[in-house]
Amino acid sequence: MMFGAVVVGIGTAGWVRIRDILAPLPSSSAEKLAVKGFVSRRSLDSQQGVSPISVEEALTREDINVAFICTENASHEHNVRTFLQAGKHVCVEYPMTLSYKTAVELWNLAQDKGVILHEEHIELFSEDYKWLKREMEGKTLQEGTLHFTGGVLKPGFGFLAFCGIARLTWLVELFGELSVTAATVEQDLGNNYSKMTAKMQTADKKPLTWIEERGPGLPRGKSVNFQFESGPPLTEIPPSPRGAVGLFMQDLIKFSSKLMGQMSPDDLHKEKRRILHCLELAEKIQQLCQK
Repeated sequence: MMFGAVVVGIGTAGWVRIRDILAPLPSSSAEKLAVKGFVSRRSLDSQQGVSPISVEEALTREDINVAFICTENASHEHNVRTFLQAGKHVCVEYPMTLSYKTAVELWNLAQDKGVILHEEHIELFSEDYKWLKREMEGKTLQEGTLHFTGGVLKPGFGFLAFCGIARLTWLVELFGELSVTAATVEQDLGNNYSKMTAKMQTADKKPLTWIEERGPGLPRGKSVNFQFESGPPLTEIPPSPRGAVGLFMQDLIKFSSKLMGQMSPDDLHKEKRRILHCLELAEKIQQLCQK
């Protein structure tokens, strides 16, 4: 069976989604997707040979079964809900929503409609993360810090804890479920600068600090400092070569394998639990910062 797809939002991610669906990895489940059109708020000509269509057409066409939501974060919830209600499978860039409660509602809606809801997490496919995961094996954390820096965020991307949920996902995948103990934010709105510091702990009470810092001219990068109960600390992530298969293509293969029923219910449940846990943590951090 082929799955007809529409791409909603033609920024960088939307453009890459169209490219990857048009040229999937040979012999992968991604070959089961066919792009039927794209939806954009801008008046655009065809992109990569794919024609623009209206939202109404995307929702009602029987040959469109799947929507890729690639808009700014603030409009994810509306778009995801709209396509789920129309009985379409949905793949959405992270974060799915800017609220934990609405994320739970959307998962429940997908379940009611009998469709797949998939939140993209390409950071877990990155060579950096895979290297870190290997380095952590067999080590017991004493305490750790992950500090991300990046340029100014465009409007509509939400609070730092949500737009930076990739980093939080790293920490949860590496150290298990976490709890938030404190969180603060420093902002200089005149200079478009903001820095969030979240204090968390693991299930066995080991402290973790996550810093998300954004401002003009800040280089995009991550620094780490993980101290272990024995052995040397881990204080840098060496530059990694790019993987043979692109990050979005790896995600596309994962999503299409779900569409084809190839992912076990246990794995689906674990992934859903992790995604909702991260959104719940992000919301708690935001609440503490806004007190």
